[in-house]
Amino acid sequence: MFSLLPLEPVDYLVIGHLAHDLTPAGPRLGGTAAFSALTARALGLRVGIVTAVGAETPLDALEGIPVVSIPSEHSTTFENIYRENRRTQILHRRAAPIDFDQVPEAWRRATIVHLGPIAGEVQPILPKGFSTELLGLTVQGWLRGWDAEARVHPVRWEHAGEALNQASAVVLSAEDVGGDEEQIEEFVHASRVLALTEGAAGARLYWHRDQRRFRAPPVEEADATGAGDIFAAAFFIRLYATRDPWEAARFATHLAAYSTSRIGLDGIPSQQEIESCLVEVLHSKS
Repeated sequence: MFSLLPLEPVDYLVIGHLAHDLTPAGPRLGGTAAFSALTARALGLRVGIVTAVGAETPLDALEGIPVVSIPSEHSTTFENIYRENRRTQILHRRAAPIDFDQVPEAWRRATIVHLGPIAGEVQPILPKGFSTELLGLTVQGWLRGWDAEARVHPVRWEHAGEALNQASAVVLSAEDVGGDEEQIEEFVHASRVLALTEGAAGARLYWHRDQRRFRAPPVEEADATGAGDIFAAAFFIRLYATRDPWEAARFATHLAAYSTSRIGLDGIPSQQEIESCLVEVLHSKS
């Protein structure tokens, strides 16, 4: 295990694999942990990452964010292949699993804990010893299976109810469940607050047996990779700040949409975008 910086208390702790994404332009850093941590920092929070990553993956993009990494022979490595507007995702390698015992003591009291697996690498229920005010789950990593040829496909998440019930808020995408509305309803009934992202269409938010849809602003899309993770971090942070899931969803939907106009981690929100989205949310309430 190693840390790139001394371990001070953090406001936002994300636990999950960093990804080594293979793209036509070459490999690049990805994964929920990278996108959400950088978004949380852009929103002014002290951030920490607990992950497992191999030596082949440079972490320069995370400079200034303390990273605790479990030793791993390889990083979790994904390749996305697009044909006729359909995506085939290949899982080439999977990094070491993450155990909660490996989370530094100083970080177990983070204000927001975000469990963000990408390949089932962490358990979905926090054990005793953690004290957090908001537990957020992005569940895609528990909804992924892969066949003998390493092609990723949606799977049903057995025993999801207990994990969803423990969480303060849950974020998933329609793609995570293959558009299965029955499974979405099951997750809604087990969750206190659930946000379902739908790409360029925006998001649905379920709270107190009510549902609202939030439309994304029109943006010329360059790369949607990581937009759901940016949405999740923005949603969890704004939800904690306002205690208003509707406002949090509106803010996150707008911020995530703007991120798709740039490629990869360049889509992390700028201060100008953050301020603009806050103004848009306040204007919509007036």
